[in-house]
Amino acid sequence: MEILGQLAGGFAAALSPTNLLMAALGSLLGTLVGVLPGLGPTAAIAILFPLTTVLPPVPAIIMLAGIYYGAMYGGSTTAILLNIPGEVASVPTCLDGYPLAQQGRGGVALGIAAIGSFFAGTLGVVALTFFAPFLADQALRFGPPEYFGLMILAFTVVASLSSASLVKGFSMAIFGYFLSLIGLGPSTAEPRFTFDWAPLFAGVELIALVVGLFAISEVFLGLEEARAAIAPRITNVFPRWADLKQAIPAILRGTGIGFFLGLLPGCAPGVTVFMAYDAEKKVSKHPERFGKGAIEGVASPESANNATSSAGFIPLMALGIPASPPLAVLLGGLLVYGLQPGPLLFQKNPDFVWTIIASLYIGNLILLVLNLPLIGMWVWLTRIPYGILGPVILLLSFVGAYTVRNSMFDVGVSLVFGVIGYFLRKYQWPLAPLLLAFILGPLLENYLLQSLSMSGGSPWIFFQRGLSLALIGGATLLLLTSLYLVRYTTRRVKEETAEEMAL
Repeated sequence: MEILGQLAGGFAAALSPTNLLMAALGSLLGTLVGVLPGLGPTAAIAILFPLTTVLPPVPAIIMLAGIYYGAMYGGSTTAILLNIPGEVASVPTCLDGYPLAQQGRGGVALGIAAIGSFFAGTLGVVALTFFAPFLADQALRFGPPEYFGLMILAFTVVASLSSASLVKGFSMAIFGYFLSLIGLGPSTAEPRFTFDWAPLFAGVELIALVVGLFAISEVFLGLEEARAAIAPRITNVFPRWADLKQAIPAILRGTGIGFFLGLLPGCAPGVTVFMAYDAEKKVSKHPERFGKGAIEGVASPESANNATSSAGFIPLMALGIPASPPLAVLLGGLLVYGLQPGPLLFQKNPDFVWTIIASLYIGNLILLVLNLPLIGMWVWLTRIPYGILGPVILLLSFVGAYTVRNSMFDVGVSLVFGVIGYFLRKYQWPLAPLLLAFILGPLLENYLLQSLSMSGGSPWIFFQRGLSLALIGGATLLLLTSLYLVRYTTRRVKEETAEEMAL
């Protein structure tokens, strides 16, 4: 009953005109950027992140969460209509969504994707409401050694974010950790890797790094590829009863698979969508229809995608562990406002937490209400030439990097990392491990120093306390699981790419 009372208070705050506007605006902007060919949820948050820095913490995070949800949904539009997966999580949607669009049923596929996304997203938020406070409450017993174990657990996510190559992924994590060391040391306040250059004493600004790596590099790639695609005309977006009868069991199965796997730190949507698609194909009485326009082939992975995304908020809010690149950027947004996700967030900022949770319910409903009538507009947006769109995004990125500290140095940093990010992405070096290590690196260092101070310099403290030992053991187990899932996902992507090339 206490949770329901807190949730009611959260709804009262989330339904205020300002917060409601931010939820609607975030959902709209996220969908807009997510719909544009080649831009996924991570790029969407990175591009629009600076817009939120002028807002107070609550409406800013509500807007960022709306951008995340909107972009996750928007990616299904390009996957279905243009056969362009913005990221790995959209690949299975292409397999049956695009054939449906070629058959003149692209609107129905988009309608099913919207319904499945709404159901899965809402179920995930319900679980967040009841499970995250319990998890956070248990984690209140943590001391510095336990938090160190938790950071080790969080770093296992690097494996699941390294879909191209584990060597590249861990190399990028080391690079990100090095970048986090630039500035003044946490315990001694001595300059590190600053080369006596005053602007570096404050370290590398997170927003400048995010904007450069994800937004500016995306523009460079888009302009180089001269992206242009024409989507088919959309007529009806409301599924028939026969379509719903086929889709509803697939939505339920995809939601279950996506949600329960999404609770595991490091199990990102790029993994769960393939598992949901494969499971749907195995239980189907007519598996030969898959890849040729089966409505279940859209319903199941789209539901798994959004269920995993919603479930990812549980380890993020309760433990401070981001399970995917977009959530890593969202974690950065919380830190910018001085809010450290984890058990203390529920204790120190309960009003903030419950307002955000309530806004997630509202955001899911807004997405459903907005996107079904506006599908025609999203289709029109896919026709904007990238030669026009790219410079506009570039301008917004530079303005965003400047406004955080009113510093041209940060603009230069964003441009430098834009160039670095361009080459890294061009040669398939994953950026998410770099960002994760940059964010978590200082926390890991702080908890390590505090723990060693408690033990007089002995590292055995991590193995003498049951919780820290369990977390380190869990990290080892999750790392091995992540390695298996990465191999599984890589193999499935290669198989589907080979099949498409053979057709």
